[in-house]
Amino acid sequence: MNQELIGRVFDKTAPYLVGREKVREFARAVFATDPASLDVEAARQNGYADVVAPPTFAIVVQQLTLDQLFAVEDAGLELTHVVHGSQQFAYTRPIVAGDELTAQLVVTSIKTLGGNAMLTAETGVYDAAGEHVVTATSTLVVRGDAA
Repeated sequence: MNQELIGRVFDKTAPYLVGREKVREFARAVFATDPASLDVEAARQNGYADVVAPPTFAIVVQQLTLDQLFAVEDAGLELTHVVHGSQQFAYTRPIVAGDELTAQLVVTSIKTLGGNAMLTAETGVYDAAGEHVVTATSTLVVRGDAA
């Protein structure tokens, strides 16, 4: 695993427009039961402009930044040797259909444990006004036999 990745800040992603049907599809896929994730009127009754994405929806936007990381040729990240170790989300506000989001990843740490590497990356997600929406933190485990 290339230790020089620690602290690397990747380019911001192109804007991702959150679609109402994408939110509904995601909500159904993760068995979300909050009516505000499926019904516009229920969302509006709760003070939102449109349907509200389930909390894990941020992974859709984060994946755009992880794709950048996986594209680094000398990273030492062979996808067949990578498993997702953990995932966390820290929200400032919920994601709502109609949001236009950009994201930027930074590699915060790489640790070696028992011959395996653990890479932690934080992705900040921002709305069209540049306001923070959520930080998604992923830890990827890379088997030691990847080299």
